[in-house]
Amino acid sequence: MRNLPPAAAAAPREASPPPHAARALSPIVTGAVAQIPSVAMAARAQAWQFAAALVFFHGSEYVLAAAFHGRENVTATSLLISKQYVLAMSFAMLEHLTEALLFPELKEYWFVSHIGLLMVIIGEVIRKIAVVTAGRSFTHVIRIHYEDQHKLITHGVYRFMRHPGYSGFLLWAVGTQVMLCNPVSIVAFTLVLWRFFSKRIPYEEFFLRQFFGREYEEYAQKVHSGLPFIE
Repeated sequence: MRNLPPAAAAAPREASPPPHAARALSPIVTGAVAQIPSVAMAARAQAWQFAAALVFFHGSEYVLAAAFHGRENVTATSLLISKQYVLAMSFAMLEHLTEALLFPELKEYWFVSHIGLLMVIIGEVIRKIAVVTAGRSFTHVIRIHYEDQHKLITHGVYRFMRHPGYSGFLLWAVGTQVMLCNPVSIVAFTLVLWRFFSKRIPYEEFFLRQFFGREYEEYAQKVHSGLPFIE
């Protein structure tokens, strides 16, 4: 056997981690790597559901408005799209993206997100039933002048609430933010929409009382508005 040079014999060998240490680090690294696509998948799924909810809601609003009032009478208002609405939805998407990047754990509450999806579906169904039931009497703009086709609707879903269209929209809109797990937008949407309807309903019912007189008075006494804390 050939003898090694003194320098080679004295050179220290590189230390390698013990086998049990490598095994202990492996699950941690694997879990951290697996968490990234998992969080991204949750946020992406919520974003796609949100987009689908918007497209279906406004698309169906257009179809029904065109069916009952004619395509020539359908405008952006018929799709319930306003500057304030666009700003609100843009803020919601910005919040979702920001939280998905900075606080990804917020988007992993699938139980909460599924509750929001259920709210979206129920709100959509209630509103569309209200629109179909009222037919030509349902408009997106408050009528301040009586027209022959304007009738007081008290059957169907209107037996249980005076403004099912508003109730459905409130449930749908807040549900979209619960579905996205957006804590800020949940509170903001709830407060802003409730305040909006708390002013809109008395204004609308002022004209309904002028159009239908005592008939509407009796109806309003028996049936709730359909929105919490709004008589």
